[in-house]
Amino acid sequence: MSLSLRFLGTSASRPTVERGLSSLALTREGETMLFDCGEGTQRQMMRWGVGFTLGDIFFTHFHTDHFLGVLGLLKTLALQAREEPLRIWGPRGATALFKRAEGLGAEKLTFPLTVAEVEPGTPIARKEYEIRPFAVDHRNGAAVGYALVEFERRGRFDPEHAQALGIPEGPLWGRIHKGEAITLDDGRVIQPSELVGPTRPGRTVVITGDTRPCAATVEAATGADLLVHEATFGDEDAARAVDTKHSTAREAATVAAQAGVRTLVLTHFSARYSRDPGDLAREAREAFGGTLVMARDGLELEVPFRDAVSAASV
Repeated sequence: MSLSLRFLGTSASRPTVERGLSSLALTREGETMLFDCGEGTQRQMMRWGVGFTLGDIFFTHFHTDHFLGVLGLLKTLALQAREEPLRIWGPRGATALFKRAEGLGAEKLTFPLTVAEVEPGTPIARKEYEIRPFAVDHRNGAAVGYALVEFERRGRFDPEHAQALGIPEGPLWGRIHKGEAITLDDGRVIQPSELVGPTRPGRTVVITGDTRPCAATVEAATGADLLVHEATFGDEDAARAVDTKHSTAREAATVAAQAGVRTLVLTHFSARYSRDPGDLAREAREAFGGTLVMARDGLELEVPFRDAVSAASV
């Protein structure tokens, strides 16, 4: 079951030659979700092969470098005669913001557009996973991060043992794998525990948006497979990070270490680090011992199950 992230924009506040503004596409089993939509996101989607069939856009907050690209994207979808619904999610203020956007053409759409304001601690339920918004610490006071948390999976079914027990391949195997005891023609009752191993964990991916290091991120990311955390500044600008409610690379790495995540991806770099974020990587490495990835525009990450391989592959 595939789960991947494509980084569409990794620059903070303004675009650079190397990096666009904040946007990240997450695709799970062919279902694409967009997290933030900075200026130029639709072109980045075309450049990096992210389809316009996405069903959801999640906003972490509504500063223009995370939001402005959505108007052009909506217009493009309408020009393509899209008919499928599109869902917009965001923190407090989302409804009013998109109401104002109607004057810029957002009312002339060819598809249903719904806007919902998320509440930290109230998950958005899906069939095999949920999206959990959590409060972060940024300037406007209404910023959130998101954790995609897959539900536990069934344990592995042992077909060889099933055959040895004389259970014919077919519907009975499916019933046992679903947790149902079965009775064979000879009267034997086979319990699922005889053929099915323990349940296996799903995957967790956490995306912070803009934030200071905070306890809510540590809680949301505890044991996560992958944490995407902003790293706007280096140690030399630690005071500025505090003033602007951003994080340094070292602070982001400290959060990852406290949460015990397997893979940390740093993004949202100040323009001064756009060409070479090597200093940020060195500072982060001093605080985090897991897999560290420095995001770049176009980077794609696959997130495997823990029982498949030991870490996310780049």
